Amino acid sequence: MAKVSGGAAGEILAARYLIDKGYRLLATNYRSRFGEVDIIAENERFLVFVEVKTRGENAYFEPREAVTAAKQQKIIKASMGYIVQHPTDLQPRFDVIEVLSDPRAPMKAKEIRHLENAFDIGNSHAWF
Repeated sequence: MAKVSGGAAGEILAARYLIDKGYRLLATNYRSRFGEVDIIAENERFLVFVEVKTRGENAYFEPREAVTAAKQQKIIKASMGYIVQHPTDLQPRFDVIEVLSDPRAPMKAKEIRHLENAFDIGNSHAWF
């Protein structure tokens, strides 16, 4: 059996989590010239752009701390490209999913934390 990296395992676990919560997956690892969005999903109200961060349970920092302002800018720009290609009436939202895992068993999450609306566009003129 092929070994799965911790980051890839975290994204798979996050996608399963979202499906279990009633979201419909639209894209994974969506790439544009501006950046990448790990997961794009929707529910009845929101088009959700998700950044997944995976860490071992004994990490020194919270996974969300790796979603810096620069990373947020890239995600927002990439998401705007997605919306241009796939128009929708749904409200966009930016979430972070933290996956805490055991490095010896990356496909088994010790904990999954879904941070809805973890960041927003703010002053949209600054992004373009």
